[in-house]
Amino acid sequence: MSSNSYENAGNTDRVNTLSVSSWLKKVVFWTLSIFAAVVTSILLVVAVALAVAYPKLPDVSDLLDYRPKLPLRIFSAEGVLLGEFGEELRNLTPITQIPKVMKDAVLAIEDAHFYEHGGINYKSVLRAAIANLGQAKSQGASTITMQVAKNVYLSSEKAYTRKIYEILLTFKLESLLTKDQILEIYMNQIFLGQRAYGFAMASEVYFGKPLKNITIAEAAMLAGLPKAPSAFNPVVNPDRARTRQLYIIDRMLENDFITKAQADAASKETLKLKIGSDVDKVHAEFVAETVRQLVFAQYGAETYTRGLNVYTTLKASDQNAAYRALRKGVLDFEKRHAYRGPEVFIDLPKKQEDVDDEIDVALAEHPDNDDLKSAVVIAVTPKKVTAIRQNAETIEIAGDGLKAAQSALSDKAPANIKLRRGALIRVVKTSKNAWEITQLPEVESAFVALDPRDGAIKALVGGFDFDKNKFNHATQAWRQPGSSFKPFVYSASLEKGLSPATVINDAPLFFDASVTGGQPWEPKNFDGQFAGPMTMRTGLAKSKNMVSIRILKEVGTQNTQDWITKFGFEAERHPPYLTMALGAGSTTPMQMATAYSVFANGGYRVNPYLISKITDYKGAVIVQTKPPVLDESMRVIDARNAFVMNSLLQEVTTAGTAAKAKAALGRSDIYGKTGTTNDAIDAWFAGFHPTLTAVVWMGYDNPKPLGSSNAETGGGLSLPIWINFMQQALQGVPVVTLTPPDGLTKASGDWVYTEFAGAGVRSLGLGDSWGLPKKEQEELLNLSPGDAKPASAEEKSSILDMFKN
Repeated sequence: MSSNSYENAGNTDRVNTLSVSSWLKKVVFWTLSIFAAVVTSILLVVAVALAVAYPKLPDVSDLLDYRPKLPLRIFSAEGVLLGEFGEELRNLTPITQIPKVMKDAVLAIEDAHFYEHGGINYKSVLRAAIANLGQAKSQGASTITMQVAKNVYLSSEKAYTRKIYEILLTFKLESLLTKDQILEIYMNQIFLGQRAYGFAMASEVYFGKPLKNITIAEAAMLAGLPKAPSAFNPVVNPDRARTRQLYIIDRMLENDFITKAQADAASKETLKLKIGSDVDKVHAEFVAETVRQLVFAQYGAETYTRGLNVYTTLKASDQNAAYRALRKGVLDFEKRHAYRGPEVFIDLPKKQEDVDDEIDVALAEHPDNDDLKSAVVIAVTPKKVTAIRQNAETIEIAGDGLKAAQSALSDKAPANIKLRRGALIRVVKTSKNAWEITQLPEVESAFVALDPRDGAIKALVGGFDFDKNKFNHATQAWRQPGSSFKPFVYSASLEKGLSPATVINDAPLFFDASVTGGQPWEPKNFDGQFAGPMTMRTGLAKSKNMVSIRILKEVGTQNTQDWITKFGFEAERHPPYLTMALGAGSTTPMQMATAYSVFANGGYRVNPYLISKITDYKGAVIVQTKPPVLDESMRVIDARNAFVMNSLLQEVTTAGTAAKAKAALGRSDIYGKTGTTNDAIDAWFAGFHPTLTAVVWMGYDNPKPLGSSNAETGGGLSLPIWINFMQQALQGVPVVTLTPPDGLTKASGDWVYTEFAGAGVRSLGLGDSWGLPKKEQEELLNLSPGDAKPASAEEKSSILDMFKN
């Protein structure tokens, strides 16, 4: 080949090389140009988006003073939680009070590099975008800051526009708030199931303990909830929750938040979940509802979001004692009455797996009522009943446990009563740890206790079960007080010159239509017997109706009606007729407690109050109730009147219709009066210690007799509840001895106002039915009213003196 040929070939190669190089340069140029154009376009789009979207972002400056929806919380005087109301149950907790272990658990699973990045995890964002674009399963991309932006301001919609807003908000939050402030918001705002918002509330809901006492294992369990509160709920889905808990413990170890030994211990720890009823709970549902109504009347809808903390005057131990005493009294009453049969009957299928499902449904529809447990009968013999409880627990009831339902075991029992397979019944554990058949009560009861020195309510139970019947019988039930009203009639008589030594005839009375203005009236004593002349002291102790009527007749019905208003009674509810002597008007247990407190505190009227203070969510006091200090401006009756009445009411609890009180309590500083209305419709006991007044009522909402036996009276029904309560409430309280005030004199062995002492012992009604020879008078004196025991020498002397006069 010639040299020219080689030369031409070389030139061609150079040309080709230059062409390729030129082409590559063009490709690179256009590639870079296109890339630059794309980047520029993206930047322009972002710029436009920022220009358009950023001004529309919500103002996040309010997060500098983070105020989420906080429930109304109600506490006892000691700070025990009684109840809370609100859509979101939350206990706002500063970041400094959230334990490190809880923060570490959350960071380990949600955002391990939270304190390192600027709010965005770009890799995670890209991964989430790709997953969303490809319709794949959504990826966990959000940082804690992004979750705060979403949870506080945005919806949970998975869309690019919402994601852009979320990112923009994240930048805004990171520029405005510190990392600790962002984490504090997150840990208080996040929903964690069971109506709980924030980890402090979740700790209480799931474990029944404050967040500060949380363990590593418990923290890991709670940290698993934000991803899916329902799916990882340890109560509903324990297996899935356990799997996620172990994963979080591993993540905590990987991030050096805990040691290998701590991780191993946490993995093996058995968690104690708060499931079902809380045995340590203070049952004050009626109190909580009363407070809710009072606060709502003041603050309206803000009541449920403002984070108000209401501290009541309630004493937790007294409230528990009242609740337990009332329930025991009601259930004891139920044991003496006919079994009404199972609550419902269930058609149980033949397949065992289907049986279990049917029983679970039935028990869910008829949940336990505190200690009254629901169970479904699966087998019955004359001597044994087998039933299924929650969680497939099999129980057997036999022996004394069947007594209450014996009639339902008979072959002749009506279909609606007969115990058989599929019957849903109520059972209760006895003191011997055996099961006993019982029933949900139809009868109702109420209890209220207050401090007579200032009116602070210490315990209040408005009924047997709040969920069953929300009507507050303690404050809303207007019922006849019966004989528990008699002390106020006696009190009025002291101002008219009568005294405990006054002799009054317990003899028949008859009032024709011309006197009553209606039907003739022939009142009776409870036992239908008449005991003749007796002192006023004995008349009240034995609750003699004829004695009370004669006293009222002597004082005057109008005078007495005026007098009782001093104690807080409403005149219009106690018409000025002789039936007032027998408590034929109407009152509430709360009103009775207020009235008896006048005797208890020496003659002062105090108004009951329930709220001691209200604070905001930070603890700043908004409202403070200043307890009243007794002074003469509050006096409504003479101190002498109160002292003499206390003496009479002490006789009732010592030797009268409430003598069981002193015998059971073993102390003399207790005072009170039983009350039973006609046909035993209402049963009362109202009594007090100088530091505590308590009133008990029992009856049916639709009035009907409680029973015909002596047990179904104020002394048989309400007094045992009162005694049971006082046994707890008066523990450690010293015995108080009352000192007689000036202006009292002993005459005929008993107290009388000094100005009336010179008039001698008075008598009432001795000429109504008694004109007997002295021998028969002596025979009558040998019978003490009510129990055929010899009258005391003092009573004989007083009454014989009257006959001589």
